[in-house]
Amino acid sequence: MENYRKSKTVEKPSPLPFTNLPSDIIEMKVKDGSKIRNLMGYAIGKMESESMRQVLFSGAGKAISKTITCVEIMKRRLKNLHQITKVFFRQTEEIWDPIVPEAGLDPLTVKRNIPAICVLLSKDPLDTQEPGYQAPGSFDAFWLETLKSESQGQAKRKQGGGRGASRAGKHPRSVGREDSYKKP
Repeated sequence: MENYRKSKTVEKPSPLPFTNLPSDIIEMKVKDGSKIRNLMGYAIGKMESESMRQVLFSGAGKAISKTITCVEIMKRRLKNLHQITKVFFRQTEEIWDPIVPEAGLDPLTVKRNIPAICVLLSKDPLDTQEPGYQAPGSFDAFWLETLKSESQGQAKRKQGGGRGASRAGKHPRSVGREDSYKKP
């Protein structure tokens, strides 16, 4: 590729993975350079009004993690939001032209499939049978169950049934070291 330079990148338009969305929906297109504070200020301000019922976050490539962060912030600030998440690919084409046209090289076209995510948040109930659906509060229920199982595991360890009970409470790295160090 040292004999080529990228002349342009064309993103193929891909339809959103959601159908039957209202025409007045807020669509937040998250980019890699987007500021979360700006995105959230706008989206939360709109969703706090009674007239707005849904918001759609979308991002591709390096912006996926930022998109998920925005969704999670929104779910914590505005309780009882229903969620449907869709993962898909966006296709882009990169056109590479030869640096020296007289060298007999042809232009190259490179097609890439970029992973993308689209998350619909709604104040109104959504189809629970839709793949990717998450009910309001399901995040909290998951973590409450995780904390409960962890606290039960810690209680068992304190009773002596946990890992390392045979070492009589010593730190794993200090077992057997008392004898290996001798004073001069």
